[in-house]
Amino acid sequence: MTEDPAHLPPVGRSRRAWLRTTLATTAAVAMPWSGVASGVAQAAADRRPGGVEHPHGERKSVRRSRWLGELRDQSAVRTLTIGDTRLTYVVDAAMELDPVGFFPAVPDSYWRDRPEALTRSGRVAASAGGVLVERGGRRLLIDVGLGSNVLSAPLGVSRGGALLRTLRALRVPPESIDTVAFTHLHTDHTGLGFIRDRHPVPRKAFPRADYLVAGAEWAPFWRGDVLVGAPSWDDFMVPMSRVLRRFDDHAEVWPGVTALITPGHSPGHTTYVVSASDGRRIVVFGDAFHTPAQLTRPDWPSGPDVDTTGVIEARTTLLAQLRAPRTYGFGFHFGDQAFGRLVRDHTGDGEQWQPVPARKLLPTPIRLP
Repeated sequence: MTEDPAHLPPVGRSRRAWLRTTLATTAAVAMPWSGVASGVAQAAADRRPGGVEHPHGERKSVRRSRWLGELRDQSAVRTLTIGDTRLTYVVDAAMELDPVGFFPAVPDSYWRDRPEALTRSGRVAASAGGVLVERGGRRLLIDVGLGSNVLSAPLGVSRGGALLRTLRALRVPPESIDTVAFTHLHTDHTGLGFIRDRHPVPRKAFPRADYLVAGAEWAPFWRGDVLVGAPSWDDFMVPMSRVLRRFDDHAEVWPGVTALITPGHSPGHTTYVVSASDGRRIVVFGDAFHTPAQLTRPDWPSGPDVDTTGVIEARTTLLAQLRAPRTYGFGFHFGDQAFGRLVRDHTGDGEQWQPVPARKLLPTPIRLP
């Protein structure tokens, strides 16, 4: 695939080489030995101008993987630049969602006809992490991954905790992030909000950041109305209550970033619309969609949704946003195709997710056992 300079992050070649080398070294903490070996091999391949010649001559596919991943794979650390704004998926966790337990509305025939949408274990690849938004020397982080939390068994399997290590590999100190904004308060989006280390009381993982959440999301969680997917009371809710800043629908939470309350998956689930200087936008839609199939069939809710009618209404709103010209989307759980856009399918009667080229900075930082 031809490398499009419009999607290159404004960083030098030496920095990219350093990033890959650093992650290949530090990944041993979370990746099994086979994963470490593959990470080192990938880093070496990326340093070669034309990729590496695979045993089956897959040079073209290696070059393609730098820009476009596969839906069935865990996400690499990828970046997309639009205008004056750079967005990077800071991966924290590897998850695989159970097609039946997590997507009860999706018929078995859908998965049977699309084996490329499933991992080798027959599940749906769904990474978790945060979206780092950088502009004008400032840094916003949208969501903070799974951390030490785990998915409940009926929903799938998971392994998290790589967020801070991934940020270090990107040379992004936690102290440099000025704002943390949450799409919602489920455990796979709040995991690294607070850390204990050797301290008896949890402290902010990003000490200089304002912590933002929609008032419509905070209130029912604080009252204890939401139980499924709720974060730890002592390790998240109580410390969050001391530092949070609440906002309402359509608030500008950060320069050029507007919040849209899109309830359904959770009571005050929030989408963030990131607008760049050149008029392009990226809609970070959180968990309003868990898989690209739901863009085509917005009437297919997910198991953890608290209000299925609300989810369908939220998706109607978001699909209208995604149809707008020069608009991209970001899906946290879309395998290795997190950045994309909504396009007409081959029949012309429906719509589907089309991944857009996003530069691979680092390989997947964490894998399932």
